[in-house]
Amino acid sequence: MTATLDRPVKATTFQGVGLRRKLTNNFATVLVTLSVLIALVPLLWVLYSVIVKGFTALTSPVWFTNSQAGMTAFEAGGGVYHAIVGTLLQGLVCAVISIPIGVFVGIYLVEYGGGTRFAKVTTFMVDILTGVPSIVAALFIYALWVATLGFPRSGFAVSLSLVLLMIPVIVRATEEMLRIVPMDLREASYALGVPKWKTIARIVIPTALSGIVTGVMLALARVMGETAPLLVLVGYAQAMNFDMFDGFMGSLPGMMYDQTSAGAGANPVPTDRLWGAALTLILLIAILNIGARLLAKIFAPKKV
Repeated sequence: MTATLDRPVKATTFQGVGLRRKLTNNFATVLVTLSVLIALVPLLWVLYSVIVKGFTALTSPVWFTNSQAGMTAFEAGGGVYHAIVGTLLQGLVCAVISIPIGVFVGIYLVEYGGGTRFAKVTTFMVDILTGVPSIVAALFIYALWVATLGFPRSGFAVSLSLVLLMIPVIVRATEEMLRIVPMDLREASYALGVPKWKTIARIVIPTALSGIVTGVMLALARVMGETAPLLVLVGYAQAMNFDMFDGFMGSLPGMMYDQTSAGAGANPVPTDRLWGAALTLILLIAILNIGARLLAKIFAPKKV
């Protein structure tokens, strides 16, 4: 027994285990990197195609200052000013309605709803709205706003249909960002006697502001590129129209569809306008995203 106890014990080596873990880690790294590259290929391809084919239209000196009023499919010239104004007006009205509603609903679900039945029903309805196609939202607004209430087709009707598409995305983004905020921050605020509403307004929302702004911009980028509500609820106009409540209105998606109908692909004039409008829409969304991120960074809580 003594000899057995005194026998030196051979140390366990983890060389095989370490090698296997290293190989598995390298394989996972290669797999993830390859997935990212595969995802980037179509994105970069689309951006390259739009920039190369749309840059010609943007070099026109009147592209951002003129409309397409009086222009034909075979007559070069005109600009995209009317479409930019229409897209911005419709997006602005949609954002003014959607952002407060979406953010407040997200706050309710995280801070007040808990596991109540009403919160569960609200979450279920948000999930349903997330998957609603744009044509369904446009038809619903047409049946309610135009057919039932008797209002004319207009840019405001388009904004109402875009609200149905934008709210669920904002709610989901707000909800996820608020859940990331550590509970310790809330509890520290409550311990100092700060009421719940002020804790949410002064601590929780500023902490999650950057993520909420990102969600809002993703939602806005989605609705600004929708075409179905434009075709159903307002139609496309080549001239300027600042009236959101009456008349046809130009927009960038509407201009792209109009140029497609005018012979884009076979006729070089509408083809250049089509790609120019597409590139303008991408630049407009990029500018809005950069501006929103700068604002979020300015108003975000400063690190001590």
